[in-house]
Amino acid sequence: MIRATRNLLAMALAAFGPVALHAAPAEDFYKGKQIILILSTDVGGGYAASANAIIPYLSANIPGRPRIIMQNMPGAGGVRAMNYLYSAAPKDGTRIALVQAMSPYAPLFGVEAAKYDPRRMNWLGSLEKSTGICVAWSTSGIRTWQDVFDKQFVVGASGAGSQMETLPLMVNKLFGTKIKVVSGYKGGNEVFLAMERGEVHGRCGSFASTITATRPDWFSQKKIAVPFQIALERDPEFPDVPALGEFAKDTRTKQVLELIASHMAMDRPMVMPPGVPPERVAILRRAFQAAVNDPKFIAEAQRQRLDIDAVPGEGVAQLLAKAYAMPADVVTAAREALSLTGATAN
Repeated sequence: MIRATRNLLAMALAAFGPVALHAAPAEDFYKGKQIILILSTDVGGGYAASANAIIPYLSANIPGRPRIIMQNMPGAGGVRAMNYLYSAAPKDGTRIALVQAMSPYAPLFGVEAAKYDPRRMNWLGSLEKSTGICVAWSTSGIRTWQDVFDKQFVVGASGAGSQMETLPLMVNKLFGTKIKVVSGYKGGNEVFLAMERGEVHGRCGSFASTITATRPDWFSQKKIAVPFQIALERDPEFPDVPALGEFAKDTRTKQVLELIASHMAMDRPMVMPPGVPPERVAILRRAFQAAVNDPKFIAEAQRQRLDIDAVPGEGVAQLLAKAYAMPADVVTAAREALSLTGATAN
C-alpha cells in the first residue's frame, strides 16, 4: 500500500511538476530585484510626471514588488533610448522604458540612427491616446491656420527625430506652410521655457496633456493659441481648431497623414527589450494593466491632471504591425514629408 501510494505521488509530481517548476521561478524572479525604467526625455516634463505617477503602482502589481528606479536617457526623440534597449540593455526583464510614441516609427521612416526593429520588442502598453497640436505664445502673432502661411512660425525642437521637429516639417511639406524649426533644446520643457522667454513662438507635437499637467494656466488664461491640430479629424477637446485632414486635397495626402498621426493612438508607450523570457513579459503586461486600472492610480493621475487612456501591449504591437504593413509608396511619401533620414541618436 505504501509503495502504491508513493507511485501515485510520483505520477502526480511528474504530471504537475513541470508546471510548478516553471511557474514558480517566473513569479519569484522579481523578488529582491531592481528594475531600471529608462525615460527617453529630460527631467521635469510631462513624460517624467507620467513615469513618476505610475512607478509605485506598477511595482505594487509585480510579484515580489521590485524597486523601480527611473533613469533619464534623452536623445533624438527616443531613438537613443530605443537603441540602448534593443542592443545593450539586459534582456532578463529588469529593464523597461517609457519612450516617445514616434520612436518606434523611426526605422520605418528611414532614420539612419534607429538600429532596431520595434516589432521584435515587447510592448507593455501605452498610457494614453493623444491628438497632435501646434501651440503659439499669445504675443507671437500666430493664432490661426492662415497665420502659418502669412507669417513665419518659429517652433522649438530637441533635435532630429523628435516629434517637435518632424511634425512641423511634415506640415510644411504637405501643405506649404512657413514653419521654421529651431533645434538644439534639451527637451520639451526647455522649449516651453523658450516660448516664455520669447526665443521661439511655439512647439508642435502630442503634448496637450503635458501642458494640462505642468502648466494648467496656459489654456485657461489663453497664454497660448492653437492654430491647428495634427490629425485627420478635430479632437473634441479643441472643437474650434481645424484639423489637417480638413485641408488634405487628395487621398494620398490623407493616407500619409493617417500613417504619420497613427503613433498618437499609442502615446507614452512602455516597452521591454527583445529576447526577454515570455513569462516575464506576461508578468509585466499584467502589472501594467492592473496599474492603469487601479482606482488609486486613476485618482492620482486626475490629481496631477494626467490624461490616462491606456492601450494594452497587444494593442500597441498591432498598431505598429499595421503601420509597418502600409504600402511602400505611402511610407516613402511619409518619409520624405518628415525629412528624417539624417537624424542622429546623440
